[in-house]
Amino acid sequence: MGLIKKVFILLLIFPSMGVFADEITGITGAVEWDTLCIKSTVSLDLLKAGIKLPSGRTQGESILESGYLRLIQPNIMDIQVDSSTTIADLIIRGEFSLEEAENLALKAQSVPPALSTDLKKISSSYTMNIYDVSAALLRHNRASPIMRTLTPVSSAQYTGIIIIADDKLPLYGMRTSALAVPCLFPKIWDSNMNLIYERNMLETRSTTMVRYAPSSGIFQENPSGLAPEVVEAAGNRPLRIFAKALYGINPTDIIIDNSDAMLIISSNENRRLLSEGKVVFIVNDSVLKKNFSR
Repeated sequence: MGLIKKVFILLLIFPSMGVFADEITGITGAVEWDTLCIKSTVSLDLLKAGIKLPSGRTQGESILESGYLRLIQPNIMDIQVDSSTTIADLIIRGEFSLEEAENLALKAQSVPPALSTDLKKISSSYTMNIYDVSAALLRHNRASPIMRTLTPVSSAQYTGIIIIADDKLPLYGMRTSALAVPCLFPKIWDSNMNLIYERNMLETRSTTMVRYAPSSGIFQENPSGLAPEVVEAAGNRPLRIFAKALYGINPTDIIIDNSDAMLIISSNENRRLLSEGKVVFIVNDSVLKKNFSR
């Protein structure tokens, strides 16, 4: 996100915030794409806040709660929606509101506040589901049709689709390579740049378009070789595909070979795997978690 956009969003979120609030509260956490959660811990410095225990505990907990809403918002704004867009971009364009972003934060599950062992700080932990963010941004009422072919190839019936993109891959149209990075709505293209999968093809808001997993998720010591979370998303007999290249302003979109794309679009059953979101991207461990603090 550019500096001007960041300043604009911060002014919208914190119009009346003083420096004092920043001195007494802080946040640490991470956006975890493999668990589809945003986990954070908000802490309050009781001494700096002038709060004495036990009489001031209720006041401290109230400050913690409001501090969470204030401190988590910039991290919601930074969530990558697609290759070119963040939540902040959507708000600037009027396609999403600050109120909607705050409502997402309010849905987070929280752990009751706890005192540090030295009684100088009080903190509370929150877990926000990325499913909720995805569902809030899916606005279509009817799924778009998935590409078909007039010359289908023989294809087995699979339980899901796994696309392996855990190493650096060429960037389409550029003389460089990069690691695939997660986003809410990545696209899948074939090597002729036909669009195979995009968010409007998803039939339900109850799942994300894709799940993300590390390479260890497909090298387990069991008959399928798959981790439980990968099986949950793609079943025990998934089609496994190696990505050919990446595409997009940010490298979120994956290009697969035409022959692999044909295996997907040649049957109703395999096309349905896309519309039901039974897709897993295997990406590099380094991009699965984005830490933040303030």
